[in-house]
Amino acid sequence: MTCVHVITHDNRALYEEAIQQFYRLRHQIFVEERGWGGLRRPDGLDVDDYDNEHAIYLLAIDADRVVGGQRLYPTLLPHMISEVFPHLVQSGIPQAADIFEWTRYFVVKERRTGRTDCRLLAAMQEFCLEKGLSEVTAVVEMWWLPRWQQTGFKVRPLGLPQIIEGQPCIAAAIEISAVSLEHVRKLAGLRGASLVRQVTPSPSVQRVPHAAA
Repeated sequence: MTCVHVITHDNRALYEEAIQQFYRLRHQIFVEERGWGGLRRPDGLDVDDYDNEHAIYLLAIDADRVVGGQRLYPTLLPHMISEVFPHLVQSGIPQAADIFEWTRYFVVKERRTGRTDCRLLAAMQEFCLEKGLSEVTAVVEMWWLPRWQQTGFKVRPLGLPQIIEGQPCIAAAIEISAVSLEHVRKLAGLRGASLVRQVTPSPSVQRVPHAAA
């Protein structure tokens, strides 16, 4: 069964193999499949300045195999829009404690027609609601906008589209809401919580999952 795992600095030691899979898949999808040549690395891993102790990963894992993933990052810190894509924002970059940046979202090719996509989108909304976030910001190809509309997400463009790596891309803010979460859950027939959390046990305590998908 596919579950979406929450990985932070506190429990990353439990997920090192999954994180390495995530980096390899990012390189395969964003560099080799989508042609983002500026990310190419000889080791076949897509790792950037924002893969640090502040990053939060929500990874879809099925039988120890990563089949999709995404990254969230605080906008109060220097982040991708503020450092790499400020020119995509026309009237001030959204930066607040309740706004995170949403990047490196993907689903492996063979899972794109199933529930994994909606499961990951629901997990993003669910996690952000739990954390008290109001919105996430992202830079995406334009084809994402109708996809988000289909899933019930409310999107606010932050500027006009520009060509990046040969594709028209836009910076946008996506509202976090219980309504959006329920819409995407209903679309995919998902029931209940989507997130799994594991904690690093103390020497005298065995690993205990906090929730099941």
